[in-house]
Amino acid sequence: MIRVCYLLLSRTYAMHLYTADLAQGVLDAGGEAHLITVARHPAGLYDPRVIVHPVWTGQGRTLELGPGLHGGIGQVLEAVQAVNPDVVHITGPQLYTPWIMRRLRSRGFPAVHTLHDLDPHPGAGYGPLLYLWNRAAIADAGAVLVHGERYRRRLLSSGLPEERAVYLPLLHGFLDHAHALGLARELAAPAPPSPQPPASPTALFFGRVGRYKGIDVLSQAWSALPARPANWRLVIAGQSEGGMDWPSAGESVDRRDRLVLDDEAIDLFRQCSVLVLPYIGATQSALIAAAYSFGRPVIVTDSGALAEYVVPGETGWVVPEGDAIALAGALREALADPEGCQRMGAAGREWYDGQRRNERAGLLTMYSRVAVARAGGRS
Repeated sequence: MIRVCYLLLSRTYAMHLYTADLAQGVLDAGGEAHLITVARHPAGLYDPRVIVHPVWTGQGRTLELGPGLHGGIGQVLEAVQAVNPDVVHITGPQLYTPWIMRRLRSRGFPAVHTLHDLDPHPGAGYGPLLYLWNRAAIADAGAVLVHGERYRRRLLSSGLPEERAVYLPLLHGFLDHAHALGLARELAAPAPPSPQPPASPTALFFGRVGRYKGIDVLSQAWSALPARPANWRLVIAGQSEGGMDWPSAGESVDRRDRLVLDDEAIDLFRQCSVLVLPYIGATQSALIAAAYSFGRPVIVTDSGALAEYVVPGETGWVVPEGDAIALAGALREALADPEGCQRMGAAGREWYDGQRRNERAGLLTMYSRVAVARAGGRS
C-alpha cells in the first residue's frame, strides 16, 4: 500500500480541487493519503479518509513570507517526517517550496512537483520570478508532472531525464467531495441518465474570469452573430477579477458575476449545449474534461495544451487564439446543430472515461517509480 503525502501551502480553491482529485486516486487504489496544508483550507473538497495536517499558518498566499519566517518550514518538515510517506507530492506553488524540497531531499524524501505553468499568463507581474522558481523546483524534484504533452517535450529538450518528466491529463472536476460522489454514483448506475439537450441552444463560459480568459474575444464573437435566432443564449458564470471592464451585454447574455456554487454549476453544465474556453495565454484547463464528463462538447483556442484535449470535429472545436471571427463560426456551428452537439458530447464522455483510466494508472506508476528510487537511495 503506497502512502502519499500531498503538500499544498495555499488555500486556493482550484489547487485544492486538483489535490483532492489526486488523493482520491490514491485512496481508490487502496493507498493512504495525507495532506499538509494551511488551517483555512476548503476541507469539504476532500474524501474524509484523507488525513489532514494543517500546520502552515497565515493566509495561504503564494508569495506570503510570514509563516516561513516564524518556523513554518520546520513545522512542515516535522509533519512530513511524522507521516514518513513513500512519496511527497507538491501540488501547487508557494514561495518556500523549493527550499522545502531541498530539505526533504536531504532527509531522504524525494518529491514529485506539479508545474501548472511553465510560462506566466499574459500581464502577470511575476514572470521572471516564475522562471526562477520553476528552475529551482525542477532541480530537486524526483519527478516533474505537467498536464500537456507539449510541456513534457519542453522539459525533455531542456535536459530533464525522461523518467523525471511526466505527462498526465488534467481531469479533475469542480465539485466538492459530496457532490462529486453523488454524481459518480448516478453515472455508475445500471441505467445512468443520458444527457438531455437544453431547452435553448446555450454556450457556457464557466469559472473565474481572469484577464487571460479571453472574455473580450468571446464578446466580440457573440456580437459577430447578428442574425442568431432569438433563443440562442450565452451564459458567463464566474466571479471576475477586480478592475475588469466588461463589454456591454444584450438580453441574450446571462452574466453571473459571483461565486457559483455546486448545485448551480451542475445545472449550468446540464443545461448548456457547449462549453467555450476563449483563453489567451493559457496553459491547460480541467474544464474541458468536466464538460466531457457531463456529455458536453467544447470550443477551445489553440492556446497552451488546450488543443491536446480536443478531437476536432468529434469532441469539439479548436480555433486560433484571439480570433473572434473563427470563434463566432464555431459558436454558430455548435448552436445550430443540437443533434451534433449531443453526438460530440457522447464522444467526449468516451474520451474522458478512457483518459481517466489511463491517468489513474499513470499516477500510481509515477508514485511507485519515485518510491522505488527513494528506497534505493536509503538501502
